[in-house]
Amino acid sequence: MDTVKLGRTGLDVSRLCLGCMSYGEPDRGNHAWTLPEAESWPFIHKALDLGINFFDTANVYSDGSSEEIVGRALKEFGRRDELVVATKVHGRMRPGPNGGGLSRMAILAEIDASLTRLGMDYVDLYQIHRFDPETPIEETLEALNDVVRAGKARYIGASSMHAYQFAKALSISERRGWARFSTMQNYVNLLYREEEREMLPLCREEGIGVIPWSPLARGRLTRDWDETTNRSQTDTFGRTLYADTAEADRKVVEAVAAVAAARGLPRAQVALAWVLQTSPVAAPIVGATKPHHLDDAVAALAVTLTADEIATLEAPYVPHAVTGFS
Repeated sequence: MDTVKLGRTGLDVSRLCLGCMSYGEPDRGNHAWTLPEAESWPFIHKALDLGINFFDTANVYSDGSSEEIVGRALKEFGRRDELVVATKVHGRMRPGPNGGGLSRMAILAEIDASLTRLGMDYVDLYQIHRFDPETPIEETLEALNDVVRAGKARYIGASSMHAYQFAKALSISERRGWARFSTMQNYVNLLYREEEREMLPLCREEGIGVIPWSPLARGRLTRDWDETTNRSQTDTFGRTLYADTAEADRKVVEAVAAVAAARGLPRAQVALAWVLQTSPVAAPIVGATKPHHLDDAVAALAVTLTADEIATLEAPYVPHAVTGFS
């Protein structure tokens, strides 16, 4: 397994990050398709065996049960000082006032709750899951700085937002001498390339480690356009991501199939190889609910697409409405 420095930090992470949204109790939260603990552990174990040291979850995934499952599995199979564990804050964890968002009250309460569920003293990367327009960004950044200074997180990161919002946050942190965002977890794949316009250039300029979510477009790039899965049929958020560009997206999926067939490779390897070759991506976040998912992800690290293949994959793309921020 290759490793890479995460942005401008000295932290070494595997070139792939295991996304753990798939691991959680199906009767908790909004993801009825998730794998319960007994079915989740083999995937986390296999990821470690393959050399993946980077694991990403969130407080809101399956109402906290993802953090619980991941924490117990990593304690069983891994060594804490060799692991890079990331989680997130923003989503609503309880009804009523202050049950979500990025206020100081929410952040300081949720980091402690996440650490309890994970069974850890600290996380390596603590990320804001989305931008909170109802909380002053200064309040959020100061609270995150206090989390780092307290030793509860080593680094902080952000997720999908407008580039101007991210630039403003970086500038404020630098002026105040606060911990600075080291990573951006945004939505990048062959079906959604709008981040190439502003966010990815900003991250290159600022030395931000990019760790894209859904690099395979929730599996749409790995199968025929009309093929469905249990997740695609129940994933209400996922359906909003491709509502207005179906015909163009179908052509992209067909281009992936054509390149994969010509190379004699699974489609997943081709689609992920494209993301891996997109600057400044550090470690795509890959999900795995079937054994071959991890095998394909690791195999993609050895796939180098030619300029002609990249042109074939990119040619059908049409501009999309900005999405993924909510």
